[in-house]
Amino acid sequence: MAEFASARVVIIGGGAVGASALYHLARAGWTDALLLEKNELTAGSTWHAAGNVPTFSASWSIMNMQRYSAGLYRGLGEAVGYPMNYHVTGSVRLGHSRERLQEFRRVVGMGRYQGMDLDILAPGEITSRYPFLETLDLTGALYDPYDGDIDPAQLTQALATGARKLGARIERFCPVTAARWTGSEWILSTPKGEVRAEYVVNAGGYYAAQVGAMFGRRVPMMVMSHQYMLFDTIPELEAWTKEVGHKLPLLRDVDSSYYLRQEKMGFNLGPYENPCRAHWATPDDPMPEDFSFQLFPDDLERLEFQINDAMARVPLLARANLTRVINGPIPYTPDGNPLIGPMPGVPNAFEACVFTFGICQAGGAGKVLAEWVTEGATEWDMWSCDPRRFTGWEDHDYCVQKGMEVYGHEYAMHFPMARWPAGADRKLSPVHDRLKALGAQFAPYNGWERAEWFAAPGDDTSWESTQTWGRAGPWEARIRAECEAVRDGVGVLDLPGFSRFLVKGPGARAHVAGLTASRLPAPGRIGLIYFADDRGRIVTEMSCMVHGEDEVGLITAAVAQWHDADVLRKGLPEGCVIEDHTDAVHCFIVTGPKARDLLAGMAEADLTLPWLSVQEARVAGKDVALVRVSFAGELGWEIHCDRADAPAILDALLAGGAKPFGMKALNSLRIEKGYRAWKGDLSTDYSLLEGGLERFIDWTHDFPGKAALLAEKQAGVKKRFVSLKVEAGECDAPYMSTLWHGGQVVGETTSGAWGYRVGHSMALGMLRADLAVPGTEVEVEIFGERVKAVVLPDGPAWDAKNERLRA
Repeated sequence: MAEFASARVVIIGGGAVGASALYHLARAGWTDALLLEKNELTAGSTWHAAGNVPTFSASWSIMNMQRYSAGLYRGLGEAVGYPMNYHVTGSVRLGHSRERLQEFRRVVGMGRYQGMDLDILAPGEITSRYPFLETLDLTGALYDPYDGDIDPAQLTQALATGARKLGARIERFCPVTAARWTGSEWILSTPKGEVRAEYVVNAGGYYAAQVGAMFGRRVPMMVMSHQYMLFDTIPELEAWTKEVGHKLPLLRDVDSSYYLRQEKMGFNLGPYENPCRAHWATPDDPMPEDFSFQLFPDDLERLEFQINDAMARVPLLARANLTRVINGPIPYTPDGNPLIGPMPGVPNAFEACVFTFGICQAGGAGKVLAEWVTEGATEWDMWSCDPRRFTGWEDHDYCVQKGMEVYGHEYAMHFPMARWPAGADRKLSPVHDRLKALGAQFAPYNGWERAEWFAAPGDDTSWESTQTWGRAGPWEARIRAECEAVRDGVGVLDLPGFSRFLVKGPGARAHVAGLTASRLPAPGRIGLIYFADDRGRIVTEMSCMVHGEDEVGLITAAVAQWHDADVLRKGLPEGCVIEDHTDAVHCFIVTGPKARDLLAGMAEADLTLPWLSVQEARVAGKDVALVRVSFAGELGWEIHCDRADAPAILDALLAGGAKPFGMKALNSLRIEKGYRAWKGDLSTDYSLLEGGLERFIDWTHDFPGKAALLAEKQAGVKKRFVSLKVEAGECDAPYMSTLWHGGQVVGETTSGAWGYRVGHSMALGMLRADLAVPGTEVEVEIFGERVKAVVLPDGPAWDAKNERLRA
């Protein structure tokens, strides 16, 4: 294999995603790229995939990716000279409830913003699209004209053909057996000889964990068994198809959890059943060394409900003969989204693997992966798929539990107050049991259990109570009371899991200062600092405390732990280290107009120090760092302490009259202040200037993205960050709700909630710059309904002059 002995990029894995990555790298000009496949192209999940190509997603970034795929596939065969079977049939997605129709309307709004004309069908209109359907008990349907199906093998071969024509190479029957890093390149061992690579990409599909292990990486994944059934020709369907000249649209009954697709003149039925079946998950069921082009035995008993339901929904199906069952492995991450981006902790390595819906996402995934490799950043913020969203605590048992949960609820609605139960209690606050006894209802933040709200005795905390998009529920009065306690008295929020870093060593301060667009605070102070990419877009936000020239402390979001560690590692000087103290230190927020009075009775500290000050102190007899900040926007402090001291501190705070409050109340309070949330309001979809963060930029020093930001400032920003007063009905504006003005889409919300201090619904968002003027009236599309909203003056909606915060 002499001619294959080196490449700038080597992709390991020859399914649809690996071939797409190769094709997009070559299109980006990186033609010195090599794909290594252990067997034949498509030998993994690709060959037995059903090949559906939906654009539907409740995730903005994944919808972007799938929309791009569908557009690419429509012209791919002609572009590369490889004919493909790609049927754009459209799809009908059935709704059985009011809540499901609300979800559909939200996706229609997102799709319209992305240039797709999706539509909602009333029950009486559905049979005009799908004549063989029983519509009894339906509330409506979503029609997607861009949906359809493609031959997965032909798609892969077309991508491979396009890549080869551009100069990229593919070596089949060439498994990678080992990898070693020399300090400047990777050496990959194969039966055909060693291959040198500057960059590597794990596109190993359901073998991604085995590939990752060669690089010292434990990939968070498991493997599910997924079955679909092929049915023989049905004369009535054949006659109808010939009469109208096209196939039926792809049918999805998402509340009964299956899809039904016309396959030639018969049907393909694909259920997502619950209970479901994991494979290769226990010691007595090890993963085989090679499962290429193989299937599991049929196991139809667990599909009985979906089969019967589909036959009742489309009676024509009951007349068909079952001809074949496909039962193959599909990989799952704990949240069901793939891994696309930098391989955590591994130099010059990337992941494009663990795709549950690899065919519909392969095109967009190849684009995203190529951008990561060639540019170091992606066009769309792809945090939903970034491998660094998992931070190493997700063990095998957790991955199996969550993978099965996701599969068994593949089409489920993810309501804002619902807690999916599998894999709970992985990382606990030292006061978890105390909070639980007080009625805390928890949710995980990077695995850390945090109280969302506090239920009173008799409150309905059942799963059923959470199945709503609406604000009203057992929690509403409790969250209101928690916000009012912070407004009028003093509240305490337990906040485990803040990501904490200490950059230590010669030049530590200069290193951090060179990475951020902001000026670092003076010693004894804390300040927010912002990091931009080369395009001036928001990479992250951290709270910074400078301890000296050789030591800087940084605090950031729980979920940002591995992401922000990567940010700080970039160009780290020799002799400097980054210490992670996340697990060692605990935090309480104590906030409200009576916070000083409460702490005065138990703190050995100077409580007159101003806002943004930091001091060493004692609270309830325990050593703490006392930080004068409050994300709630009231007089307050953060108490940072050893985990072992947290119970005594909380007991003293509660005994002194502090009312516990949760993350839902904090979200309401921070939106009233216009404080941004990570990867909602703060994402690489926006520049620092668009995000309204210019006051945090220190133009006097050089930093990544400075040139781009100066150019943008001169040209004028296209969007601006705004706070909106929203005349919302029963639902507040969710992330990526469309903003309208004069019949045009002019922006989007980035977060929304009811403001209990200001007495109305609020949203934060990005609005076309010429409209970002106080008093401008726009409309917010909330689950399909457009409601009036008014742009508020710059600054906080609550305590506009920060007088309460600085009291």
